[in-house]
Parts: sequence; structure tokens; C-alpha cells
Amino acid sequence: MAGKGGKPAKKKKDLPSGREQYTMRIVESSTCAVCKQQCLRGIRYMERMSQPGSTGTGVPCILTRRKVT
Repeated sequence: MAGKGGKPAKKKKDLPSGREQYTMRIVESSTCAVCKQQCLRGIRYMERMSQPGSTGTGVPCILTRRKVT
């Protein structure tokens, strides 16, 4: 009896909220400094990181937004 065993077909995952979700890359102030389209969030982050002794973990970049599949 051929065709009875094997893996079942994969089902497409449904998003729990029913709306599209997005992800953005975390960038540092050096990336924001050379960006051609500087956003307000990046400019504020660069100003904060230019202070002596400041430490940061980066900021989400809206230009790198991708849809989660």
C-alpha cells in the first residue's frame, strides 16, 4: 500500500491577532550617522549617544522593516 505513510502536509500558520506583524533591525548610532534618510528616532538616538559616558543597545530602524512570514 503505497502513499499511506510519510509526513503530513504542512499547514500555514495563522497569526493569533489576524493582523500582519513586522520586524525591524536594531542599529547603532554609527549606522544612523551615515543613513541617507535620517529619521527622528535615529537623530534623537545619535544625540543621546554623543554625550560622554553614554551607553546604548541600539534603536529599531524603520527603514529595515520586514513582514514576518
